Amino acid sequence: MKKKSTFSIKPNVLLFILTFVCIIILVLSSAWPNYKSPTKRVVGVTVIPLQNGLNSIGEWFATKTDMLKSIRKLKNENAKLKKKNDRLTEDNSKLAQSKYELTRLRKLYALDSDYSQYKKIAAQVIGKNTGNWFNTFVINRGSKNGIKKDMNVISSGGLVGIVYDVGTNYAKVRSIIDDESGVSVSFANTSDSGIVSGSLKLIENGTLNITGIPYNAKVSEGDMVVTSRISDKFLPGILVGYVKTVKKDNNKLTQSGKIIPVVDFEHIDEVLIITKIKENVED
Repeated sequence: MKKKSTFSIKPNVLLFILTFVCIIILVLSSAWPNYKSPTKRVVGVTVIPLQNGLNSIGEWFATKTDMLKSIRKLKNENAKLKKKNDRLTEDNSKLAQSKYELTRLRKLYALDSDYSQYKKIAAQVIGKNTGNWFNTFVINRGSKNGIKKDMNVISSGGLVGIVYDVGTNYAKVRSIIDDESGVSVSFANTSDSGIVSGSLKLIENGTLNITGIPYNAKVSEGDMVVTSRISDKFLPGILVGYVKTVKKDNNKLTQSGKIIPVVDFEHIDEVLIITKIKENVED
């Protein structure tokens, strides 16, 4: 069996040999002009293809170098655009927050004007009970700011609830949706009264119960419900909500129904505390 040939020439050795041959041919061509034609043929066969190959390699490297430069340039531009986009996003977020705060402050100012007959203290909500609803929560004003128990709390156009506990730097508020809450109310277009009872179950559907309405009272959907003068803790005339439904009770003495409270009890940020405390009927 014949052995396989293991003869091979390394590329760098081959390049050296070809270069040396080219130099020899050029020297011969210069020394003996008669060798000019054979030299041309040899050059055409060996040097020119080699030169073309080297040129191709050079062009390939140049193309790759330009491509790498373009990639680096694109990466730098992308990084700059990302930073610019981050700054714009941050600016937009600040503008949105400022707009939201301005809207809240305008509503609070409008509410202050609506109840201008009462002195008020503004406060921010700093804590709340667990769950989605603000049935009880904490504000950042307390006894050192003049806050007292049983002061009425308003926000978002109407009644929120009442202060039930006061500390030096804080106060706790129980809203009208709390299960323990009850508010004497009347209808803005009549002198008839009723009782709005808190219910965390009902507020899930956006309503509260109203009961004890006189049987012959003319109450309709959309009627305005405000705090009553006969309430022992709530000041009169504060908007509570609007009638959604009403029906006569089986006892043929009263009516009952549902109201939609005016305050959004899922989102309360700032409130106004009315500093006047309702005097008892006996007083």
